[in-house]
Amino acid sequence: MTIVIIMGVSGSGKTTVGKRLAEALDWQFMDADDLHSPENVEKMSRGIPLDESDRHPWLMAMRQQISAWLQQDKNVVLACSALKQSYREILDCSLEPIKLVYLKGSQSVIQARMQSRSDHFMPADLLNSQFDALEEPTPDEAIHLDVSLPVSELVERISKLVKGSG
Repeated sequence: MTIVIIMGVSGSGKTTVGKRLAEALDWQFMDADDLHSPENVEKMSRGIPLDESDRHPWLMAMRQQISAWLQQDKNVVLACSALKQSYREILDCSLEPIKLVYLKGSQSVIQARMQSRSDHFMPADLLNSQFDALEEPTPDEAIHLDVSLPVSELVERISKLVKGSG
């Protein structure tokens, strides 16, 4: 059993890559955004960054979900920003069955992506707060992949990593 957490700032491609990876591996996919409270979604959609008190229940809901998957021996791809080291610690990202993948890109590339999408509650204006909060994982903690690579190549690289580890 393996849980792959695809992390990065909003607009880095976590959901797109995560869904394609889950499909390629025939695994379950979940977007951590689906675990946000309606209040958090409303706050972000109004351009207001979340604070720690907003994030804590969301992180705990994800931790509970990850624990359930581990107990059920499920293979899952989870798209989750996991911007700070403390968040990754709450999610137990250092556990052996969890593989952390960091989709890394420049703010200008990701800003352009966000401005071209219309189907997400997170406005491009909040990207600065995402980069401000970002504490990049070390290469020992996560595989780093460039967001400018084609989605198919990202999926292929992550698939090889997952298959090689288990």
